[in-house]
Amino acid sequence: MTGLSTRALAWIAAAMAVVFLGALWAAGSGPSAGPPAATGSVRLGPDPGQDVAGYLAGLPATLPAPGVSVPALVQFTRPLALSDAAAAGSGTTTTTAVFRVPFDRVQTALRFEPVTGTGDPAAALGVARERAAYAAEADADRAARDGGGAATPEARAALTRRAAVAAAERRALADPGCACVVALVVTADRAGLEALAARPGVRGVQAAPAGTGAPELALSPLLPEQTTTASPPPDDGPVP
Repeated sequence: MTGLSTRALAWIAAAMAVVFLGALWAAGSGPSAGPPAATGSVRLGPDPGQDVAGYLAGLPATLPAPGVSVPALVQFTRPLALSDAAAAGSGTTTTTAVFRVPFDRVQTALRFEPVTGTGDPAAALGVARERAAYAAEADADRAARDGGGAATPEARAALTRRAAVAAAERRALADPGCACVVALVVTADRAGLEALAARPGVRGVQAAPAGTGAPELALSPLLPEQTTTASPPPDDGPVP
């Protein structure tokens, strides 16, 4: 009986040691003290259905204090070619280009591409344009593949149209002269953003709050054809 009790005590002691070591591991592997990571997003662009005139009128109030650099969404009155977009963003650091192929009464995708490199801004936008073209090609292939397995004629027709639109986008974006830049994300201080907002072709500049990082941004630029409300454009025209 005494041997059994000793053995039982040994098992209990071992179990308690395992629990204790496990508690130490859990404490050591938990999050360190400090401020929590940001979990929200900062929207740049109008809300769905928002009045365009009211949205544009409120943009100057978003500009930062003098000397403070922040990310900002630059929205154009019309889609720009690469050289024009580079000129519009001169004097700032461009981090993202927003491409959209303008087809009459056909909804096309907004394509957000990073702009990297410290050389010629137009060349950097050209690399971003090529990535947007590759993305459109991938979208076309995916929609065509999904259309083959669509469950209903309506779904098959929708996917067939989506594939045709994406293929047309790819062809347009493959042209170095494509006027397809509808917005830029730049980083600049108040003086730089005010100068940018006054340039021809710039419709509006919305700045993010100071301290906002790029991962926190949620981009929804105003489209050139949205003149009264920020509502979806029509999608009843023929695919080019």
